[in-house]
Amino acid sequence: MRFFPLALALQAAWASLCQAAMQHYPAAWGHYDVCKSQVYTDEGLTWDYMACQPEAADMTKYLKVSVDPPNVTCGDPPETYCALENPYMCNNECDAATEELAHPPRLMFDFEGRNPTTFWQSTSWKKYPKALLVNITLSWNKTIELTDDIVVTFESGRPEQMVLEKSLDYGRSWQPYQFYATDCLDAFTMEPKTVQDLTQHTLLDIICTEDYSRGYVWKYDKTVRFEIKDRFALFAGPRLHNMASLYGQLDTTKNLRDFFTVTDLRVRLLRPATGATIVDENNLSRYFYAISDIKVQGRCKCNLHANSCKFDEEKLGCECEHNTTGPDCGRCKRNYQGRAWSAGSYLPIPKGTANICIPNNIGPVNCECFGHSNRCIYIDSINTVICVSCKHNTRGQHCQLCKLGYYRNASAEPNDVNGCIARVCDNELLRCQNGGVCHNNLRCHCTPDFTGLLCEKRRCENELGGCGGLDSGQAALSPPSLPGLLLLLLGMALREAPWAGML
Repeated sequence: MRFFPLALALQAAWASLCQAAMQHYPAAWGHYDVCKSQVYTDEGLTWDYMACQPEAADMTKYLKVSVDPPNVTCGDPPETYCALENPYMCNNECDAATEELAHPPRLMFDFEGRNPTTFWQSTSWKKYPKALLVNITLSWNKTIELTDDIVVTFESGRPEQMVLEKSLDYGRSWQPYQFYATDCLDAFTMEPKTVQDLTQHTLLDIICTEDYSRGYVWKYDKTVRFEIKDRFALFAGPRLHNMASLYGQLDTTKNLRDFFTVTDLRVRLLRPATGATIVDENNLSRYFYAISDIKVQGRCKCNLHANSCKFDEEKLGCECEHNTTGPDCGRCKRNYQGRAWSAGSYLPIPKGTANICIPNNIGPVNCECFGHSNRCIYIDSINTVICVSCKHNTRGQHCQLCKLGYYRNASAEPNDVNGCIARVCDNELLRCQNGGVCHNNLRCHCTPDFTGLLCEKRRCENELGGCGGLDSGQAALSPPSLPGLLLLLLGMALREAPWAGML
């Protein structure tokens, strides 16, 4: 009971320290802008490594865009367009041969704020009622992690049907991110939903929304969004004030992390804005797609092993730390494969865990397991290599001990596959020495003059002249029993305890 106030004081101090840390670190969560820092240790100046990631950036600077079918961009041949709200105002021309009148795909990503606005534009719906289908593909040739809403700005009215898709394998396969329609049931046989309908348990659900497809208000509502931040908010709170919770989820839930990871994005335009329920077949030049801007905010995915990403020779690549390499820091460097590669960890917040690749000389190829295992793991917290899956009835850090119920064969070398026996002795093979008798194959019953597992040791105290050249005064004493030894050690520990005098 005397120690209870001390425990309370320690608990209060710890709580105060945690509170101070929580107040100090929120601004740094999610940045990890320093992968390593120099610190002084007993061995001198060294690097202190931590988990890290590049800062978020405008990823449209690094993409390649393709539009399919190839001839769907307007201007070849030149074409005149009418305004959606006024079919008789047809004074817009698209001509690929004239710079001022051309609308190539690159204008979806040029500088905003120009007057007049620049934009990509498709051909008109002149083949109605055949569907006007366009695929716009954004490719990075690199895995990136999305950090903000994807925003597409239309200049011709938002499409009445559209799908946003993602790829994680460089465009070999695709999966939907979100469906958009004026009527979700009619277009995709899906009940309409909004991101506000999602919960932590349904965050990965693919929904169809009608929020961005209304035709009559196209002059005022030009954007179509895929809401990343609203999904983050399901874990981090409405103003993203609890990023620690989000990072904890991203660190431990692979599907969640992959949900925000892409190599490519694809906008599938399925039906242009018409502004009405019926298409005016006499004025098909009113119907087309035009996009003035696409925003994609994100960062290079470097598996928390790099704090910067370089764009070299038209290609993004992580500048890897922690002895890792590859475009995503996804493997250990040569000669640093002493344990299996692992991504860095956000935990514990805020510093994270680097999971550094270690040199081969303390890895599996030099595992000191006496031939009883060929696999090791490195444990950061204790800076130790441990053998795993020990065979031949062995156990221990180096497979140097016998499993419970097995005994070390005293005549065997440490690397002997028969070093640990289930049967200590056998009367037929006369394993018990010096007249000892085997009992249940587990122990030798020795004659009074001998002791040891196999009765291989002489009892020195029974010889008047001593044992092994020692005189009677130096003769070894009989060892205490195991219970007596334990009581002796316990008594010594109690006497040496710093609080013994208080009892």
